[in-house]
Amino acid sequence: MRMNIQLSDEQKRIFNRVADASFYADQELMHSTFKRMREEAPICWLEPDNYRPFWAVTRYDDMKEVLRNSEVFLNAPRRQLFNIPTEQGMIERSGNEYGLALRTLTDMDEPDHSAYRNVTKDWFSQKSVGELESEVRTIAVEFAEKMVAMGGECDFVNDIALWYPLRVIMSVMGVPREDEERMLKWTMELFGFEDADLSRDKGESDAAGAKSAQATLNDFFAYFAAITKDRQESPRDDLCSLLANARIDDKLMPTLELMSYYVIVATAGHDTTSSSTSAGMLALIKNPDELEKLKSGDDHTLSFVNETIRHASPVRHFCRTASQDYNLNGVEIKQGESVVVFHPSANNDESLFECPHQFQIERRRNWHMAFGYGIHVCIGQHLARLEIGMLFEEILKRVDNIQLAGEPKWASNLFIGGLKSLPITYDIKS
Repeated sequence: MRMNIQLSDEQKRIFNRVADASFYADQELMHSTFKRMREEAPICWLEPDNYRPFWAVTRYDDMKEVLRNSEVFLNAPRRQLFNIPTEQGMIERSGNEYGLALRTLTDMDEPDHSAYRNVTKDWFSQKSVGELESEVRTIAVEFAEKMVAMGGECDFVNDIALWYPLRVIMSVMGVPREDEERMLKWTMELFGFEDADLSRDKGESDAAGAKSAQATLNDFFAYFAAITKDRQESPRDDLCSLLANARIDDKLMPTLELMSYYVIVATAGHDTTSSSTSAGMLALIKNPDELEKLKSGDDHTLSFVNETIRHASPVRHFCRTASQDYNLNGVEIKQGESVVVFHPSANNDESLFECPHQFQIERRRNWHMAFGYGIHVCIGQHLARLEIGMLFEEILKRVDNIQLAGEPKWASNLFIGGLKSLPITYDIKS
């Protein structure tokens, strides 16, 4: 049985990087560091400068155990890693001891989690998503044709991947097309406040970045407050109408939870999908043999999508708080201590994935946890898979010889992130 591991000063210096947003902008460094952690200290106590300490969990089986035991490892109050100045600022602005400016499904434990998840569970079920196939296909065709119209060169992230899943989720929600630009801007500001290129206040400190993220939330809340009023007065067949009129315990949703629901659907509903889509394109460019398999006519779409999502792992981490003392694979976790699971590490764990850093669209046993695991598994996973598969099917009907036209750039995001630029060239099929 493994006992608590005492880290050397060198290990502490290297492993503490996992709390640095810039760490995730260097994919080679990220993967090599996580590999070393899995080998040397798969569950280790970290105390990065300016952060409250936590247990870092980097192996697949250990992460699965944490996520499966939702009664032991709670989502609240610490959902993700923020540095101490940021946390303090959040507490001051939110007016509550946990600094919660949002209260989404990812912040909730039972029984609230199930009650709120059930509001949209049927809407995002595999059966309901299947009924959206025609609409999603139409949007995929639109963006594949946009690539054709751009004449053989584009930034795949900023011209295609960001906008395509945004169009899908906004259509599902019932948000007008003319508002998509502000939805994308606010999403990038909210998830990218640590990245100087994406934050609302470019190049500011983390604490100032978090303050600007709160300003972005205020914009979201004001927008969806107006949507709520409209949909309560004139309901439509869209997700915003469902949320605006949903009842919990026979009462309309409280304002914080309702606004948070809108925000998580409007942001996570496209941001993680766009990150996976961009990573999939880069992987195909870097692995032309895999691209040829996808183009072969054999039905590799589903396995390609699954490998793309594993490979991208756009969610970097989630925090949990131990509700009781717990022995996690020989490591004694004390009640009240934070446990952080790292998705990119678990999804590249050699104990489950053979040659994990290779992109293989025919990979077997691809039981990744990019969508999480247990009761908190991503509610939008079926829609995400459908979107990614259809877009690449339509793109590959129209373009060929896809090549890099510049250096790909990754965002410095600690929580959720991916590529922020992917310049490519391609030939248009006659």
